[in-house]
Amino acid sequence: MCEKFTGMKFRFPELNNVELEILSVLWTKNPRKPSEIQEALEHDIENATLRSVLRVLVDRGYLERELVGKAYYYRPAKKASVVRRSLTDRLASVFAGGSRFGLIAQLLQEEKLTPAQIRELEQLAKSRKNQ
Repeated sequence: MCEKFTGMKFRFPELNNVELEILSVLWTKNPRKPSEIQEALEHDIENATLRSVLRVLVDRGYLERELVGKAYYYRPAKKASVVRRSLTDRLASVFAGGSRFGLIAQLLQEEKLTPAQIRELEQLAKSRKNQ
């Protein structure tokens, strides 16, 4: 899939659950060999399938790989914060007319929050206000 533009805003190619899980594993610790990635995943995946997904993620610019001896080691090419922002923008586009604030407001309205969670959110809001 090639780069997409929504207006003038760059949008990353969409990621499926397996791709997101692989990225999550590599954001926690990298670089890793495919066998190390495979061990860290929450579900079983065939070695050939994993290697195919890794190649796709490299081709799409999400991962970098380096040959060390006979093994390839993989590391994220994009920070988690960059991918999270892109995914959040996509959700906001679908559910809140493109507004991140609107998306957050909807999530807060739908979530059953404990008093402790509400206090924590209030503290986050206060810290943002003081920035």
